[in-house]
This record gives sequence, structure tokens and C-alpha cells, in this order.
Amino acid sequence: MADFIYLMETRLSPDQQRAVALVTDVVRAHEMNIYLTGGAVRDIISGFIIRDLDFSVQGNALKLQKDFEKAGAITEATDETTRTIMLLLPGNVRAEVTSTRSEKYDKPGKPAEITPGTIYDDMRRRDFTVNAMALSLNPGSRGLLTDPFNGVADIEAKVLRVLHNYAFYEDPSRLIRATRLMTRFHWTLEERTQARYDAAKENNYIENISDRTVGHEIEQLAHEEHPIEVLKALEKEGWLKVLAPHLSSSKVDAAGLTQLFKARQQLQDLGINPDASAIVMYFLTKKMADKEIAVMQKQIVNKGFVERWKHLEDDAKDFAKKLLARELTLPSQSWKFMMTHRPDSLLFNAITPRASAVEQKIKNFLTKWPLVRQKLPFPEMAEMRITPEHPEYKKIQDEAFLLLLDGKLRSHTEIVKFLEPYSPPEPPPPPPPPRRGRAKKEAAAPGAPGEAPKKRGRKPKNAVAEAPVPVPAGEAAKAAAVAASGKPSAARQKPAPEPVKKGAPVPPPAKKVAAEKPAKKPAPKKPEQKKTSGKKNAGVKKAAPSKAGQKKAAPAKKSGKKK
Repeated sequence: MADFIYLMETRLSPDQQRAVALVTDVVRAHEMNIYLTGGAVRDIISGFIIRDLDFSVQGNALKLQKDFEKAGAITEATDETTRTIMLLLPGNVRAEVTSTRSEKYDKPGKPAEITPGTIYDDMRRRDFTVNAMALSLNPGSRGLLTDPFNGVADIEAKVLRVLHNYAFYEDPSRLIRATRLMTRFHWTLEERTQARYDAAKENNYIENISDRTVGHEIEQLAHEEHPIEVLKALEKEGWLKVLAPHLSSSKVDAAGLTQLFKARQQLQDLGINPDASAIVMYFLTKKMADKEIAVMQKQIVNKGFVERWKHLEDDAKDFAKKLLARELTLPSQSWKFMMTHRPDSLLFNAITPRASAVEQKIKNFLTKWPLVRQKLPFPEMAEMRITPEHPEYKKIQDEAFLLLLDGKLRSHTEIVKFLEPYSPPEPPPPPPPPRRGRAKKEAAAPGAPGEAPKKRGRKPKNAVAEAPVPVPAGEAAKAAAVAASGKPSAARQKPAPEPVKKGAPVPPPAKKVAAEKPAKKPAPKKPEQKKTSGKKNAGVKKAAPSKAGQKKAAPAKKSGKKK
């Protein structure tokens, strides 16, 4: 459980995390169980870009619509049959909240018979194993993965596997979905799934596709990261004729899509996440006739998406007009406006021809002004103790950046003057470090100040402190001279015994004190054999050499002198 919680928290963007929290709070307030399902779980585990969020609730999801709108969400469409709400959450996060259900198909291409069900019933009605997983968002089981068909293993194997043999027969739109997912992920079909895919294609099951699923698959083209590649794959398989007979890869404005994705990345670097799906569809159908486009728009179920697509140019013109207003003469004012108003309109204006003043402001916003932010933080901020720990650190940086854009912070004096109100007071000086060892003992022992340090070691018993006897300067010099000569001083020499005068009484001898017997001296070591004179060694018998050494040892020469 902990691993999937970690994956969910690290793989979702900050806006998506806030969206999950918003939906969870609304659903739990109605005491319904909620799960993250479908493509969101698949992309979290596989590591691909999470484009939208799918939620399944055990209960009627349509009852939650007003609460979602109060929380800041925009309802783009609802489906009474499947009890589904399509939402645009704060941060341009697309989400779909649907009720858990089971489906039963009587005839291919016909609407399924829908009945409320559990989360396990909801998994069984899915198309592929990688989409039949659910991640619990409930307090008691948060992070628990429900994977009844082992979709995790198929993600690791990078294959698509249908749940049952009649998957393509019951819902032919799964043929289009399989082609789209294979192109996006560069995966393959599992062996048996490939056989069923070929059989469905040969028997022309696609003729039984419903209008509702056609509109859903048309919209999914706009949410692809590489829509031209997907379009070509659908065209190769023959599915594009079913979706939009007048649409082809040759009618796509490829240059406009390239500029679109480049500008979107620049906005994302600034922390803006626009929903570019309507603009993608604009360039995919740019060379088509208006009547052909109108037919496609009628088939799409998500009417909020259709409205954004229809009013794309009008909204962009209105945005450009506001950008040239008198209230936005300063660079800082233009920056604030573009950071907070309609990111999709900003993105569309950035890649389509506009007035020179509008183009210049947008160009500065994307390229020039972000470089000014690189001057932050100022070196003076650290000197004035304005660090990231400061409670208003981000606010100070934002204000300084806007002043830099307007040219109001150019010199060191201006920067210091701006930062002074935010500078915290200096911290108190740290306490002195504790003294260790001898100094610590001296501080703890009582005594008069200035007293000389006492010598280490134990004092003998009954010791009396004696004051030092002053030594005359002359005697000190004599003692130093004697020490230099190496002879013992007169004070250290023992006095000679006085001679005894004749006739003087002799003092009685002192009583002998029994002295301890001296310890026996250790036997001296045998000296090394030296050549000595014959007189000294005359009375000493030499030890007879061993038989082994008689032949080797040479007789010692006798001489009267030592060498």
C-alpha cells in the first residue's frame, strides 16, 4: 500500500494532487467510497504522462455536481445513462467521475444494459487489463490496489490484453482504442488479443460502433501528446474513415502543432499549465470545411470541450484587446495579467499572428522577462538575514521581481532600501563556551582572585605550607655558575668529621639496631670471553669444551697484556 501511495504522490503534478484531494473530500462528505481508476492508475504505474484523472464512486455521482461546482470545478458535461460527470478542475485538470456499474451487451454496437455494481463489477466491464485497476482513496484502505486481472504484469510486459473473448464484438470502439494506445505507448497486442483483433477487423465489426463512442474517440485525438502519429496509425488501419471521413493526415497543420507544443512547454516552465486540447483540434481540422467540422462537433459528448473549440478565436481576440489596455502599460502589470488570465488564450495568441504590440508583450513574457527573475535572490538578502526560512520570503521575491521589471531596483542603495523593512532583528550573541579541564576545576574551586594555580599531585600527611624563601641575587648567580660547571655545590657537600681531641670523653657507642638482612644479590651474568692476562686467570679452571666443539674451537692465546 505504501508503495502505491508514494507513486501517486510523486507522479501526480501539484495541480493534480490538489484535484484528487478536492474530489476525495466532496465524495467522502457524502459517505461514498471512491477509487482512482482507469488510465490514471495505468499511467501512474507505467510512468507515462498522466493526462486526466478517472474516479469511480459507489453511489450516484450525479448528486455530487453542485458540491463540485461550489468547490471551484467547472462541469463540462454529464451523462445520465452512465451517471458520469466530466469536470475541469482548478489548474486545468480534466477529470471524470462515474458511478461503479456492471454492463451487459445483448447485441454488438447497441447500448449496454447498465446496473449499479461494486468496484469489482466495474473492473470487469473494462476493455484491457491495464485499464482494469483501481486505487483506493478511502481512509481505511488508502493506497490499496485492486488488480483482479493482473494488469501490473501486462504493464511490465508492455502488452495489451482484452478481458474476455467477446471484447471487440461487444464494443467495436475498442479496436480504435487498441490502435491508439499501441501508438502512444509503443506496446504490442498479446498473442490471443491480436488474433481476436484480426478476426474483428476481417469480419468488419467496426460497422456496429455507436455514435457516442465515435464522439469520445474523436475528442481523445486532441488529448494525445503526438496526435499526428496517432492519426496516421488510425488512417493506416482504416479506423479514421469511421471517425471522420473528411479528416486525413494531409489536412493537418503540422507547423502550427509544432509551434503549439513549443509554446506550451515555455508556459509550463513558468508554472502555467494550459489545456491545449481545443487548440490541438483547431490545427488538426484547420484545412477542413466548416460543415465537416460542425458534424464532428455534434458527435462529441463533452460539450464543454466543444464550446472551447468553437470560441477559441473570439476568446483570443478578447485577450489581446485587454492586453493592450491602458491599465497594462508597465511590464509588471502585463506580467500579472498574463499569469492569471486564460492560459489557453495566451497560448493561442502566442502562435497565431496578432498586432505587433501584443506579439512583443507575449514574446517578452516568454523569453525576456523570465531572465530578469534569475537575478534573484539578491546578495543583500543573505546579508540582511532574509533567507528561505523567512515567513514572507516568496512574497519578497515576487515584489522584488516586479520592481526589477519596471526598472525600480537598479542600484545597491535601492535594493537595500527595499529590503530594510523585511530584515529581521539581529539574533542575540551566543553564550560563551564552557571551559574544560584545568580551567573548569579552577572556576569551581573557591579561592581569592589572582591566586597562583596549585600543583598537581597528592600532598603528604601533616604537610605544612611554607612560604618561599627569597634568595639573594649574589647567591643565585653563584648557584647558576656551579650548576654550569657540573660540580656539586657547597650546600650539597657533606661536612668532614671533626678530629677527636686527646683526653676528651668518648661518646658511648650507639645501640645496634637489628637491620634487615640484605637480599641476596643475583648471580652475575657470565662475562663474554675476553682475552685477558695469564695472571688473572691462573687460578681459574676453564670448563672443558664439549666433544662437538673440541674440533671447531681454537686454543686461546695467552698474553700478559690486554688487547
